[in-house]
Amino acid sequence: MKFYLLLLLLCLSLWPASLRAQVAPDTTRGRYHRPVFRQVNVRRNVEFGQATTLLGLSQTLYMDVYEPAGDTVRRRPLVVLAHEGGFLTGTRDDAVMTALCNRLARLGYVAATIDYRLYFFPFDTVGIGRAAIRATQDMRAAVRFFRHDAATAKKFRVHPGYVFVGGSSAGGFMALQTGYLNKAAEVPAYLDLKALGGLEGSGGHPGYSSKPRGVINLCGALARASWLEAGDVPLCSVHGTRDGLVPYGRGTVGSALPPQLVYGSGALRVRANAVGVPNVLRRLRGAGHVPYSFEPTYLDSAFFAMRDFLRPLLGVGAPGPLLAAALNPRRVAQVTALLLPRRIGLQGLSAPAEVTWRPDLLKAVPDSTQRPISPASSLPAADAVPAAPAVSVPPGGSKSEPEP
Repeated sequence: MKFYLLLLLLCLSLWPASLRAQVAPDTTRGRYHRPVFRQVNVRRNVEFGQATTLLGLSQTLYMDVYEPAGDTVRRRPLVVLAHEGGFLTGTRDDAVMTALCNRLARLGYVAATIDYRLYFFPFDTVGIGRAAIRATQDMRAAVRFFRHDAATAKKFRVHPGYVFVGGSSAGGFMALQTGYLNKAAEVPAYLDLKALGGLEGSGGHPGYSSKPRGVINLCGALARASWLEAGDVPLCSVHGTRDGLVPYGRGTVGSALPPQLVYGSGALRVRANAVGVPNVLRRLRGAGHVPYSFEPTYLDSAFFAMRDFLRPLLGVGAPGPLLAAALNPRRVAQVTALLLPRRIGLQGLSAPAEVTWRPDLLKAVPDSTQRPISPASSLPAADAVPAAPAVSVPPGGSKSEPEP
């Protein structure tokens, strides 16, 4: 018996490390769904990269890392988050990022809220576009930092196969671009991607992948829905249907500037369904931009949507055994069942209308900053995502509901 036991231990020790690392996180005993940890440890001012600013100066990039106190698991999933602020303002310790990171860490995740380069000039939508590329490079650098650590010092005990990215408003743009803007040819020529340092930038730890396992978009958008393609990673979006700053559907940003056409969460939902990307959408009915920054109930909605999106993706394979139901948009019941909030009452969900998609959006039409926006009636049917319906919330009624 001792001989066989020694033989088994020897075989385990010789098992390739690369295969051992692929073991999926253990989601039993409520971990990643219930706050099983009472306390959270925070490592502040963790340096993760160096980048060149708009003025040509070097900027050190920092993050705050939140970990469950007393955790003994050797490999934990990671969520990297970025704050809001229109690429002009904001800090990594903003109240929303701090709250989300604390909640995620209590579930058992490692969560990080990052710095990224701010400011742009000239003050137009081209300047904003270039700022978004720089900020996305910084998010990619943060992902590479953790994968480098997972392969070397293992200080943060992160599982390199379970790295997720997310953000609010401007941070949502960053997360979406990190997940879906993966070809240099997709970037409009006027942004001069080469001068900016390419998609990855030079923030540090080259050679490590910056591809996430999933994307969390809180009130963000993409400049082109066609960046989201078949085979891409799963998407979770949370968005107010009356968002007047970043459109819920297809619309423009930069009202005081030459307008830029973008595709908000509602339009990305249609696109994702059309190309078979697993996705979920939590509509905040009648809400404006980033309502969770002002109303705790909305923060609960955003957090529960994130939690219930992430946990199925911790299974083996892609996109995970439960969220795979979203590959077929008609299997509504199985998908929305994952997203029922625990603290916010829902009224009965009505049957969803049939979703169709036409190839108009797939054409490489430049999103010109000078292009006039015609009325919704003149838009292609494929792009005509319902924009912020007038919704009155009855007393005691729901402020949010999952999008079928």
